[in-house]
Amino acid sequence: MTGPVLALVAGAVVGLALGGLGGGGSVLAVPALIYLLGLTPAEATTASLIIVTCTSVTALTVHARDGNVAWRTGLLFAAAGIAPAMLAGAAADHLPQSVLTAAFAVIAALAASRMLRPGRTEPSGHIHAGKAGAAGAGLGAVTGFLGVGGGFLAVPALVGVLGLAMRTAVGTSLLVITINSLAALAARAGAGAHLDWTVIAPFTGAAILGAWDGKRLSKKVRGRTLQRVFAWLLLTVAAFMLADVLV
Repeated sequence: MTGPVLALVAGAVVGLALGGLGGGGSVLAVPALIYLLGLTPAEATTASLIIVTCTSVTALTVHARDGNVAWRTGLLFAAAGIAPAMLAGAAADHLPQSVLTAAFAVIAALAASRMLRPGRTEPSGHIHAGKAGAAGAGLGAVTGFLGVGGGFLAVPALVGVLGLAMRTAVGTSLLVITINSLAALAARAGAGAHLDWTVIAPFTGAAILGAWDGKRLSKKVRGRTLQRVFAWLLLTVAAFMLADVLV
């Protein structure tokens, strides 16, 4: 396959993840951009933020229209995570790429394990501001350290820590992803990273279309099933990336 065709295929998969699962976009986009499309890690990270931001905004509008966004909780998560994300991002610049890749894989595996454990998937009826802020700060720190949108951690946190229903967590995570990704892009604006628009444009277009299909899929599948699909997807990506570091 040629680069643009691969970008279209990979973008469609990322869009399905964001639209149907509310996360996994960055954790899928970064490996695809590196291993399938030949971008450097720095280029892939910046490109993925552009792709995931555009796709998340599209998916967010659909979920918001259906009432599946807990705005107050999502804003608390995002606001609490901005400063930690910036600090962690600065620290990450001084670490070898192999360390960051291994950390990426471990965090993804831990998030998947949490999703596979039985837990509350119904709203708790009360959102504790302190708990939401603390979880958001932790999420922001990990997001800044790994250089991704953070949806693959936002959904487990929203479900497991705050007790949101899966579909509400899906929609709310898209709000968190959008804000975190925009903040990360603003921080990287002066870095002068090369952007290959022949890859980014088709990838983004396919991801946006895939997000619409993913949203329709989420209406037909039970929340617990979505959790399991999401978890196994994360475990697969984590195993692949960890193997690449160790081999």
